[in-house]
Amino acid sequence: MSLSTSSEPTSAADETDTEPRPLGERISRAVFVGGVALTALLFVWGAWQRRWIADDGLIVLRTVRNLLAGNGPVFNAGERVEANTSTLWTYLVYAVGWITGIRLEYVVLGIALVLSTAAVVLAMVTAKRLYAGRISGGTVLLPAGALVYIALVPARDFATSGLETCLVIFWIALLSLLLLRWAQAATPSTASVLVLAFVAGLAPLVRPEMALLGAAALGMMLLATGIDWRLRVAVIAVAGAVPVAYQIFRMGYYGLPYPNTAVTKEAGGSKWGKGFDYLQNLVDPYKLWVPILLLCIAGLVLWLLRRPPPAEVPVVADASRVHRFRTWLRSPGGAVAFMLGSGIVSAAYSIRVGGDFMHGRTLLPALFCLLLPVAVVPVRFPSRRDRGDRRATIAAVVSLVTWVGVIGWAAWAANSDGMPNGTVVGRNGIVDERAFYSLETGHAHPIRAEDYLDFPRVRAIAESIAASPNGGVVISAGNHDFMYVVPPPGVPPEGGAPHTVFFPMLGMASMNTSLDVRVLDNIGLANPIAAHTDRIEDGRIGHDKDLAPDWIVADAGMVGLHPWIPPFMDERWVADARVALTCPATQDLLASYRSELTWPRFKQNLRRSFEFADYRIDRVPAYEIQRCGLEVPQP
Repeated sequence: MSLSTSSEPTSAADETDTEPRPLGERISRAVFVGGVALTALLFVWGAWQRRWIADDGLIVLRTVRNLLAGNGPVFNAGERVEANTSTLWTYLVYAVGWITGIRLEYVVLGIALVLSTAAVVLAMVTAKRLYAGRISGGTVLLPAGALVYIALVPARDFATSGLETCLVIFWIALLSLLLLRWAQAATPSTASVLVLAFVAGLAPLVRPEMALLGAAALGMMLLATGIDWRLRVAVIAVAGAVPVAYQIFRMGYYGLPYPNTAVTKEAGGSKWGKGFDYLQNLVDPYKLWVPILLLCIAGLVLWLLRRPPPAEVPVVADASRVHRFRTWLRSPGGAVAFMLGSGIVSAAYSIRVGGDFMHGRTLLPALFCLLLPVAVVPVRFPSRRDRGDRRATIAAVVSLVTWVGVIGWAAWAANSDGMPNGTVVGRNGIVDERAFYSLETGHAHPIRAEDYLDFPRVRAIAESIAASPNGGVVISAGNHDFMYVVPPPGVPPEGGAPHTVFFPMLGMASMNTSLDVRVLDNIGLANPIAAHTDRIEDGRIGHDKDLAPDWIVADAGMVGLHPWIPPFMDERWVADARVALTCPATQDLLASYRSELTWPRFKQNLRRSFEFADYRIDRVPAYEIQRCGLEVPQP
């Protein structure tokens, strides 16, 4: 449990001086390897039992389909909208799908399972390095924090799901391992430093908020001692090359400085109350405070027992506090502080923005960071040599009791039902997504797009498109088996007008329609008009924007009168929306992602991307007309 906070890197000579006897070393190594293998197998088995792909995971696949079809990294052909939060995840799925030619649902399922498992293995390897040269005979490294993580139902749910959680925790584990190797090396090679810098620089492409972790790692490298100015310049260049290049592309191509999802969910906003509800929603069902408390108390006790007397602590008389701090940055203690600090920062960010609507999802990376230093822990079994050594006896008892307690909790948590009433969207808006979609589709493991045809209204969408060759806007009627189709005016062109589907579950709707069908949502993930409206106060997190279908009918140029529009729609709202869309600032926004991508357009988007990101419209057409100072249409 004890973590070294010494500022001196561990050298090969140090490890040799404190090596256990050959037999003890072989036993310790065998126990560690066996623990890693068993933990990995348990995680793979548990994740496979709960395999699925979420609706949001299918959103990623729609973009990948467009990439493979040559339409670019877009959700709807002809509209440059970045509907996926993780850039790296999108292109990773695209690359593997293009190389293998395998069905995309199976591609994403395989990648997710491999990365999730690899993340847990890397975490255990990282924790082992913390104890290198500091484990005496009779002590073995056993899984602890890794078991806490894989025991959680959401950890196994999002080990597949088609979302980027697997990539996020893999990146965190890889970055932490590379950072620790850098901290422990007596003289880090230039290649190892640059590899670490490159991985840290990928942070904003993994997920935008991961930039906080990547910046912290780069800051440690640049401020630490033992690195000259030329290497610092190289670190900055290597770390920034890919993300800066993509950022320039993003701003010019999409007309935004961050993914459209960040605009939709107002990622810069704060909803602390909902965030703490979200934290409670993860902690309470699994009594997650139990293993964390056990590990913290045991770690503190063992650290106090192993702390050297003051006389043994080396003191450098002429070293300033700044120099000591810079030396500490490149130490195992600094690496551990990075892991724990990353967990705290990630948790704070998730809570600040209000959490998420999926049970546990956005807190998993934070929890993974906090458990990383104790993914494996040293457990000392009492021996005859400990007789008379009070400290050794206490350490052995504490470590063994803690590990047994963690194992007992993990066995209980792994077999729990998880979130109570998880298929019901309660007042806090949080739901067990996997259980919800399994129930609604009737499939224990909804993976393929056609599995979601059994979700209410999705089959009706496909049938309505087939039954309306003249095109139109497909709108939900609230009935499971029927959709309204608002037709185009006049005589449709040869081959019919385009179809537009207006449906909140973007993934299942878009993956069960062809790429020439435009699929939009009321929330704004793929619909910038909705994304640029204001949040609904106290709305469900991730769903607190709601654009009326009247805007879509007006924007698509369809008939806006009864009986062609559904009875729940208002003719006046459609007419007002047509006028509201002519607002000059709104027209500029629409042109930023709909007009042909020429070099002048790219430069204009690049220059105005932050302006476009901040622009907001009123979701009520009449109020938007007033805001823009437009002429009110006559009835």
